[in-house]
Amino acid sequence: MRPPSAPAAAYSAPYEPPLVDDETVGLRIADVVESIPGTPTPAAGPAGGAVPPTGAAGGAGVPVGGRAARRKASRRHGRHGGAGGGAHEGQEAQESGAAAGAPLSRMEARRAARARKPGAAVMASRAIGEVFITTGVLMLLFVTYQLWWTNVRAHAQAGNEASSLQDDWAKGKGNPGVFEPGQGFALLHIPKLDVVVPIAEGTDKKRVLDRGMVGHYAEEGVKTAMPDARTGNFGLAGHRNTHGEPFRYINRLKPGDPIVVETQNKYFVYKMASILPVTSPSNTAVLDAIPKGAGFTKAGRYITLTTCTPEFTSKYRMIVWGTMVEERSRDKGKPDALVD
Repeated sequence: MRPPSAPAAAYSAPYEPPLVDDETVGLRIADVVESIPGTPTPAAGPAGGAVPPTGAAGGAGVPVGGRAARRKASRRHGRHGGAGGGAHEGQEAQESGAAAGAPLSRMEARRAARARKPGAAVMASRAIGEVFITTGVLMLLFVTYQLWWTNVRAHAQAGNEASSLQDDWAKGKGNPGVFEPGQGFALLHIPKLDVVVPIAEGTDKKRVLDRGMVGHYAEEGVKTAMPDARTGNFGLAGHRNTHGEPFRYINRLKPGDPIVVETQNKYFVYKMASILPVTSPSNTAVLDAIPKGAGFTKAGRYITLTTCTPEFTSKYRMIVWGTMVEERSRDKGKPDALVD
């Protein structure tokens, strides 16, 4: 006979807290537990057991918890709940897609275009720089023209005029004493300065001076004598810089240096007498028959050379005077001043 068994203990299921509406709860323990870096955080199952993390091997990959938890999981893993797809990974994918040439939206394209377009300050600085560069180039070209090309052209024109004049003399075509404005009628020699230049009637810049010649003062008010006059002052003007610059170094002349005027029939030899380094452009008294400031006290046969000073300006005038010491016929040969 079996002993009476003890009454079976009544089965009692483990206590489960009642479900709570997620929308009315501010915080849940499962939501605030921080996981250790590199360690998956287990989630509590219905029976108190551990549930593998979402997307882990062997797990269902379905987020647990209420609607709020599912929303958070949806934002973390993507709208459709793709495994392992976090917001950071989505951003990286979006950036890599853009870098790979993915098409931009219209708004993004406009922003990129505005970012590439230079600002107003940059455009203004570029324009100013271009103006400065253009101005510098033009100034360089102008200086080159003035200091080099005008001399090249004037020397060629003066050389042609001298050759033509000598040819006419050889053929007997000259007409001493009667000359038209701009017409060459003599040659000026300054041996010390190695100058040989045609002398033309008048001092017009375009027809005479800018063509590399020196001009005889023959205009009303400043008209001077010719070399063959028995008394008087033979006045000449020439450029000191540019356009052949025949009078550039007349300041180097010293008393006694020869100045020779060659015409069709004669040589007129002068000796440098004095110099006036600076005077006003309106001082026409230097061209008088007895020029003022030259140191001459009586009528004679004089020559006056006039040019601008300082160099590369026309603010003042420099004057060089000479007095005739010899009148020599061409059939007697060159004067000693022109003999090498």
